[in-house]
Amino acid sequence: MNPLPPLAPWQARAYAHLVSILEAGRLGHGVLFCGPAGLGKRAVAERLAQRALCRAPLPNGDPCNACRSCQLFAAGTHPDFGLVSFIFNKEGTKLRTEIVIEQIRSLSERLALTPQYGGAQVAILDPADAINHAAANALLKTLEEPQPDRYLWLVSAHPQRLSATIRSRCQRVEFRLPPIEEAQAWLATQGHSVALAAEALEAARGHPGLADAWLRGEGLAVRRQVAADLDKLARGTAGAVETAQAWVADEYAALRLSHAADLALAQAARLTDPRGTRRLAAWFDAANRTRDLLRTTVRADLAVTELLMAWRGDAPVSKGGRA
Repeated sequence: MNPLPPLAPWQARAYAHLVSILEAGRLGHGVLFCGPAGLGKRAVAERLAQRALCRAPLPNGDPCNACRSCQLFAAGTHPDFGLVSFIFNKEGTKLRTEIVIEQIRSLSERLALTPQYGGAQVAILDPADAINHAAANALLKTLEEPQPDRYLWLVSAHPQRLSATIRSRCQRVEFRLPPIEEAQAWLATQGHSVALAAEALEAARGHPGLADAWLRGEGLAVRRQVAADLDKLARGTAGAVETAQAWVADEYAALRLSHAADLALAQAARLTDPRGTRRLAAWFDAANRTRDLLRTTVRADLAVTELLMAWRGDAPVSKGGRA
């Protein structure tokens, strides 16, 4: 069996802390893993789940990766582990955008059963903040009725979307951005050059997971192109309509708007003119609203055109539902 993939340094620290609590018998029934998306919260939760279910854990706190329990976990068939996330709609045509009450009821029923391997039982809910109102009420009931050796772990990049009552029933494990030096060193271990890693990390505001994803995919190249497009628009050497059509022509439309908003914010931070700062801040908000509109039936090219005209100064920045 393949060894467990290594954890990033900030993940390893969180994992070691949680193992110490688990071994001391102080790990609560509910745990909330929270922090920015892309920092590996679920990876830590899954590693801890395997550790809790392992029949022969190693002295360093890792699961043995050899016992029958570890083998089942690695195969995704462990009867005492469950993962609750998005499922397909009734038609089976696409994933739901929320976690529904039927899923939480099924989870509660599962946690009420006797563990088949006689040890712990673990369930992970990710993303926990995607539960709808009815599911949240059912989840709260499960959290309020803990049973020995039953663990329910919530993973969320937006814990504020969870009710205060749910949050109060969970131990909180906060994931934060690591020091820049540590992030740069980790990116180097992922095979990225020093120069590219530094550029991506600066663009990602110190977020190593995001920087890594951009470097492995098209994220950094898309950001460079967005910056060039915004500069051409500002200088009047590119048209808003043509640029908007190019921005929405592929699967990177939302990413382009996210980069554009971030670039506007960075530019605003360098200004000393309050009027210019306010204008860029308003455009930042408009770019984020336009990105949200991409999930609706609105004509994406028209919405982005209006946004880019405002960047050029050909139109005011709208404060309504459209950009």
